[in-house]
Amino acid sequence: MSIPNLADLQVFAAVARLGSFRRAAIELNVTPSALSHTLRALETRLGLRLLNRTTRSVATTEAGERLLARLAPALQEIQGALDEVNALRASPVGSLRINASRSAADLVLLPLITRFLALNPGMKVDLVTDDALVDIVATGCDAGVRFGESLQADMVALALGPTQRMIVVAAPAYLAARGTPQNPRELSRHTCICRQFPSGKSYRWEFSRGDQRLDIDVEGALTLHDSALMLRAAEDGLGLAYVFEQQAGPGLASGKLTALLEDWCPRIPGFYLYYPSRKLMPIGLKRFVAMLRDTAQSGV
Repeated sequence: MSIPNLADLQVFAAVARLGSFRRAAIELNVTPSALSHTLRALETRLGLRLLNRTTRSVATTEAGERLLARLAPALQEIQGALDEVNALRASPVGSLRINASRSAADLVLLPLITRFLALNPGMKVDLVTDDALVDIVATGCDAGVRFGESLQADMVALALGPTQRMIVVAAPAYLAARGTPQNPRELSRHTCICRQFPSGKSYRWEFSRGDQRLDIDVEGALTLHDSALMLRAAEDGLGLAYVFEQQAGPGLASGKLTALLEDWCPRIPGFYLYYPSRKLMPIGLKRFVAMLRDTAQSGV
């Protein structure tokens, strides 16, 4: 049996970890057909089937599972060693892959990425926007950005940006025709622009004032998945929308939107960058975390 090269083993590990030739191809920046050819050649060289493939799924065989269990830590150590050497360069080269909700990307992440790339011209960033809660390790991401309440317990978390606030907004024309709600319970008499999670579950509007907490199931003819579209629909008079105050800022400043129920909409903790606890962090993530900590200390 000839000894496989490192690149072929990295291909196997990526496909096995992600359970998909397509996702592995995106991570490795090659075509799925090239990965399939590499895996067939590796299995031929070893004389063992490592992956069971169907048109819908990819799963490791017993041999593949055993190989992956020994191989993954070794590949991480090798990458860590290369990153340590890379860090000695004046401008390290590498990549940083972050999974974030669309709101997090818009509100806090893009300005930080802009600064990061300016400070590290040899780095590349792949920002994956996805409102679903995903396993960042399984999807090949170095880190993710979500609200603190959504984080897994085994993740390292770092506060990212200021506190946030959700508010209810509507067009003045809508309020003139339908009236202005004074209490969240009155939303049942109004047309609301609903939000649906990727899981298919509808978002319940959350309010609090003092010791009172209310979660309201709103109703309306329009359901959307994107804050920008919700704001546009609200400006067009299609109903009330519940969005981040910062995103509604331009509409409020121009008079196209009016804020409602503000005393029921307190500020909430902001977003967090989270990543697995690792002995050796990828160079891109290490540089990004260092930038965040420097920013927090300097107050810039």
